[in-house]
Amino acid sequence: MKGKRITIREVAARAGVSIATVSNVFSGRKAVNDDLQKRVKKAARDLSYEVNRAASQLRSGRARVVGVLVPDLDDVFFTSLVSQLEVLAQRDGYDILVGSSRDDPKLEQSRLRALLGWRPSGLIAVPCTDAIPIGLDKEIGRLPMVFADRVIPNGGAVDTVTIDNREAGEIAARYLIASGRRNIVLAASTLAISPIRDRVQGASELIRAETGRNPIVIELGSNAERGAGVLSQWVERHARPDAVIALTNVTTLSTLSALARLRIDIPDPVAVIGFDDYPWMSARKTALTAIRQPIEDIAEAAWSLLRKRMAGDRAKAQSVILNASLQVRDSVTPARTDAPDETSNIDAPQRIATSEKPSSIH
Repeated sequence: MKGKRITIREVAARAGVSIATVSNVFSGRKAVNDDLQKRVKKAARDLSYEVNRAASQLRSGRARVVGVLVPDLDDVFFTSLVSQLEVLAQRDGYDILVGSSRDDPKLEQSRLRALLGWRPSGLIAVPCTDAIPIGLDKEIGRLPMVFADRVIPNGGAVDTVTIDNREAGEIAARYLIASGRRNIVLAASTLAISPIRDRVQGASELIRAETGRNPIVIELGSNAERGAGVLSQWVERHARPDAVIALTNVTTLSTLSALARLRIDIPDPVAVIGFDDYPWMSARKTALTAIRQPIEDIAEAAWSLLRKRMAGDRAKAQSVILNASLQVRDSVTPARTDAPDETSNIDAPQRIATSEKPSSIH
């Protein structure tokens, strides 16, 4: 049999099922019960059968692939999401094609054109702005799609999966306040996208209600090195905070780098709560307390919604909202009661934007 391509007919004979059943297992066009799926997949493995993707695409008009669009593959959150989606897609007989917009709307359009050129069966997108990407708006209702993480405001025509970002900000702020911290900086990436705005709003309103103070909001951007420079310069020019909430994993790295440059210890004098939870956060001398996003659940929910749409589900668009959790470690301890209060109460929140002049206030 060496050199001979195994056919779907041989897989069907080995599994003791019809050719149509084998086709349905690998195409997903019709549901097949678990027992038959296992028999067919085992027969395919035993025979080293490979699905002819090109032939399948010609028959169906769409490829057995799903497009995945993310803003930045340098961001561990998005690479983790892609990794989880790869596992789920492979389990169901799909391949995925990945495009990164680099947080650039024009590049996003180019990446979308490339992905759509493959005639994918569906698309999971994390838009780089709060707007539906140009070109994708015309595909709504025609191409099965799900928006994840960055949910488009009023984008009710598309299934969405996100976390309760407002609650995530509240969780971090509440824990710091309970530890006695009062002068809190919120290290955001950019307020131009809704998840970050929601995290800032949740933390800010709770801090204001519990302490009578407004936190400082500093936009550090999506580059860890540049963000560290922005935060370092701000700390050098202002009274030192006693806590920082980093609202993304990139701004977490920026915060740690900035404090290290300035030789400021964690958690005394400055407590830190990071965002997202990866092994490196606990593999430190001072392990990081962090807000953990349920990345596996986000991927599972997005894939489940997309699978239903690809199978022909035409029900009203769904919005799945998941909950983050706090991973308590060593980077937050009770504030020293003898520590001087280096900042006075302020009447309005300050927002420091990423720029060549990082101390400018908008």
